[in-house]
Amino acid sequence: MDKRKHTTLSGIELKASYGPEDIGLDRNVAAEAPGTYPFTRGITPEMYREQLWVMGQYSGFASAEEANQRYRYLIEKGQTGFSIALDLPTQMGLDSDHPMAEGEVGRCGVAIDSLKDMEILLEGIPFEKVRQMRTTANAIAPIILAMIVAFAEKKGVDPNGINVLLQNDILKEYFCRGTFIFPPGPSVKLAVDVVEYCAKHLNRWTPMAICGYHIRDAGATAVQELAFTLADAIAYLDAAVKRGVEIDLFAPRLYQFLGAHIDLLEEVAKFRAARRLWAKLMKERYGARKPESLALRIFAYTLGGALTAEQPLNNIVRVTIETLGAVLGGVQTLATSSYDEALSIPTEEAVTVSLRTQQIVAYESGVTGTADPLGGSYAIEYLTNEIERQVNEYLQKIEAYGGAVPCIEKGFFQKELADSAYRFQRMIDSGERVIVGVNRFRDEARSKIPVFKVDPESELRVVERTRKVRQTRNNAAVKRALDGVKRAAEGGDNVIPSIIAAVKEYATLGEICDTLKSVYGSYKPVNIC
Repeated sequence: MDKRKHTTLSGIELKASYGPEDIGLDRNVAAEAPGTYPFTRGITPEMYREQLWVMGQYSGFASAEEANQRYRYLIEKGQTGFSIALDLPTQMGLDSDHPMAEGEVGRCGVAIDSLKDMEILLEGIPFEKVRQMRTTANAIAPIILAMIVAFAEKKGVDPNGINVLLQNDILKEYFCRGTFIFPPGPSVKLAVDVVEYCAKHLNRWTPMAICGYHIRDAGATAVQELAFTLADAIAYLDAAVKRGVEIDLFAPRLYQFLGAHIDLLEEVAKFRAARRLWAKLMKERYGARKPESLALRIFAYTLGGALTAEQPLNNIVRVTIETLGAVLGGVQTLATSSYDEALSIPTEEAVTVSLRTQQIVAYESGVTGTADPLGGSYAIEYLTNEIERQVNEYLQKIEAYGGAVPCIEKGFFQKELADSAYRFQRMIDSGERVIVGVNRFRDEARSKIPVFKVDPESELRVVERTRKVRQTRNNAAVKRALDGVKRAAEGGDNVIPSIIAAVKEYATLGEICDTLKSVYGSYKPVNIC
C-alpha cells in the first residue's frame, strides 16, 4: 500500500477523513477572523484583496553588470521585488582575488567586493517600482547594509526610502548551510548590531528574516523547520532585548523566511501555525504590545530541494503547487524557483516562466478572492494544531539544551537534520516516497533544455576591478577606517557606523572581515560523527 496517501511529507499520520472532533470541540474556529490575534488566518482582514504579495526571484550571477541586467529585465516583466543572490566567496567574506575564491567567483550569485560593485549592481534600478529588495547576506550583513547606505548617500537618496530586507540570520548557517565566518557568540552580536542600527536609523528596513528555508532544504521536516527557526529567533530577540532595544521598536519589521514544499495541505497548515506560534511567543515571552509585533510577516521561497534534474519540465508543476501552498497559507512575499535550477543558474526563459506562475496564481486562479480560503477545513485545522503542538514539544527540548547557540555548539541541530534527511532519502530509495521521474515513471532520455553558463571571463573582470579599486583609493584613509572598525569591535560597540565609514573609503569586504576576525576569531565546525 502507498504510505504517501497516509502521512504528510513530514510523517504526520493522516486519517481517511476529519470532522469537528479532530480540531477540538472547545475551540470556536469561526470566531478567529483574519487580521486578529493570534493571526492564524492571516495578518490583515482582507489579505490579497487589499494587496498581493511581493513577487520576486532569487537572482544574481557573475559580475555586478550582468546581475544588474537580470534585475532590470525581471522588473520590466512585472516583478515587484528581487533577491540579490551573492556568490559563495562574498558570503564567506572573501574578496574575489583571494586564492580560496578562485573558480567560485560569480558562479552561484553575484560577486560584491567593494562599494564600487554595489554602485554598478544597483545602477538604474527603479526603486520606486520595487516593493522589496532582499539579500542573502548573513555573516556579512553589516557590510552589505553599509554598502547600500553608502550607495544611497552617494546618489543623494534617502537610504530609508529603499525597501530593503536583510536576511541577517547567521545561526542557521552553522547547522545547515555553512556560510559562517565568526563564532556564534560574536555573530549574534553582529546580527543584533544590524537590528539596533535599523531600529534607530533605518526603521523602514527589515533588519532580519529569521530563516527556516535553508533548514528545510537541508532535510528538516515542517515541524523541525518551524521549531529551529523559532529557537534561532529567540536567541536574537533575547540578545536584542538584553541590550535594551525595545521589542516594539523592531519586531514589527521582522520576517520569517520559510520554504514552500510540495505537500500542499501540510504547507498551508505550517504557515498558519507559524503565525500563531509567533503571536503567542511575542505576547507571552516578550510582552509585545503593538499588533504589528504580533502579526508575523512571512517570506516564502518554493523549495529548491524539491526540484529534480530528471525531467526538469516537471518542476514547473512542482513550483506551481508550492506557490499555491504559500498563497493559500497567506505569505507576504514569495520567490519562485525556476524549472532548470537543479541544473544551473536559470535562463531568462526559465525565470520568466517562474514569474508568470506567480502572476497566473494571483490573477487567474481565484484563490486570492478571500482571506484564508482553506480556514475551517477540518483537515487543515487539525494539521495546524498538530504542527503547533509538535513545534512546542521541540522548543521545550531546545530550551532544556540551553537554547539555539548551545544546540549548535553541541551538534544537536546538526544531528537532527542529518537523521531526518537520511530517513527521507531511505524512503525515496525504497520507493516508499514517489518522486516522479526519479524513482518512478522514469525516462532515460536526457533533457535537452538549454542550460545557462556563466562567462568564464567574468571572473577575471571582477578580480581586475577589485585590484584597481585598491590601487586608486586613498589607502591611508582606508587604514584609519579599518582601525576604527577594530576599535569598535574590541570595545563591544555597535560596529555599523564604523563599517559604513570604511565602506565609503572603498575598503573591501575581505579587508573588513579580516579586521573583525582579528578580534572575534574564526569558527571551526562541530564534528557530529
